[in-house]
Amino acid sequence: MFANIKQSTAKGTVSAPPSKSMAHRLLICAGLSNDTTKVRNVAFSQDILATIDCLKAIGAKCDIDNDTVTITGVNPTKLNNNIIANCRESGSTLRFFVPILLLSDCNCVLVGSEYLFNRPMSVYREICKKQNLKFNLSNGRVDICGRITAGEYVINGSISSQFISGLLFALPLLEKDSFIKIIPPIESRSYINMTISALKTFGIKIVWKDDNTLFINGNQKYRQTIVTVEGDYSNAAFYEAFNHIGGNVEILGLNNDSLQGDRIYKELFDFLEAECPVIDVSDCPDLAPILITVAALKNGATFKGTKRLEIKESNRGVVMANELAKFGAEIKVLDNEIIVKKTRLHSPNEILCGHNDHRIVMSLAVISSLFGGKISDAKAINKSFPDFFEKIKLLGIKVDLDEN
Repeated sequence: MFANIKQSTAKGTVSAPPSKSMAHRLLICAGLSNDTTKVRNVAFSQDILATIDCLKAIGAKCDIDNDTVTITGVNPTKLNNNIIANCRESGSTLRFFVPILLLSDCNCVLVGSEYLFNRPMSVYREICKKQNLKFNLSNGRVDICGRITAGEYVINGSISSQFISGLLFALPLLEKDSFIKIIPPIESRSYINMTISALKTFGIKIVWKDDNTLFINGNQKYRQTIVTVEGDYSNAAFYEAFNHIGGNVEILGLNNDSLQGDRIYKELFDFLEAECPVIDVSDCPDLAPILITVAALKNGATFKGTKRLEIKESNRGVVMANELAKFGAEIKVLDNEIIVKKTRLHSPNEILCGHNDHRIVMSLAVISSLFGGKISDAKAINKSFPDFFEKIKLLGIKVDLDEN
């Protein structure tokens, strides 16, 4: 799908979409509650549908009514054998479900897109090797079997917080207590705290013993509850970006007390008004594409903590440098740093590529509202924000979609 965007200005009021990150966590907690729970204000992106697919695969009943999912959960320590869980392209779903499926000592297969399995899985491979559990990654699938044990887990905090969150879903259901010792630096600590918050809502207690150690009581149970997914700062940031390029958009529905690390976007956008600021994105990597875009439109910037951008849906640092170069931007991508120079931009000299990455597509849409642009792979927005183009149309952005 192509998105043809003409020069136009965003003005008006819009509600933030539901948080994909919190929806993942709340849906999974509901699926592990051996009772019936309602999760409200869910947006059904491809990633969220992947999590619902996996919940159904383990035997949970999921009924969808408008934006509400009613879930009758299961006991994951007593799953049927030969489960096939389809994670589609969702890295969160994949990494959250591996420890859950390792609670039952049954043969399980996790499948998904080919690109999904290019993302690191070394943490789980090493855990399974140490505990003599089956873990085979090949041909776009992971085959696992065995039951993880309680105890001490040592995890590198610089890889991905999703491994830690995955363990936090599973370890409370074991009979004995566990510790997770995280080797600093811990990137995306906010996502770990979001998981802990979701677990608390369902009656599961996780305690930080110190800055790098989590204590998990064993023999806990997920309780029944009714929850509402809060607004998503990650995707609301694309609305806010319009305000820094001449637009006037009011964003409703965001929780000022949210644990989402991406809530910092307002502060970071303000930094970009200064002359070549230095910004660390290690705790908010999903903001990097739109921050790089606005930096190119403003005064340039130096971004630190960018290493993990290599292992997202695309190599986001390199991809943004290549695509924004079509507007005349000069961007240098280093090992853990991206330097955006202050330059005069112009209309793109060729078709823009979305690289099958939702955040790349949305970032290119923002800059194209100033210069015009045609974006390929625009359907990638379905991963997290399927009605993105419809929403910005309502704000006055001129968008034509071409399925060919």
